Amino acid sequence: MLPKDPMILFSYINMKLRDQYPSLDELCRAEDIDHKWLVEQLGAVGFEYSAEHNKFW
Repeated sequence: MLPKDPMILFSYINMKLRDQYPSLDELCRAEDIDHKWLVEQLGAVGFEYSAEHNKFW
């Protein structure tokens, strides 16, 4: 279950990207997360994904 708080979600997703997954696509596939939903949730609070850095910021 993903955190509902956007700041905790941001931290959680970046930790997963840093420690376990080489890309957002792989994280979403492995964790069964809707890619579009995740990008929208974090985008709504000002974060965007950087494929080059493999993190939201």
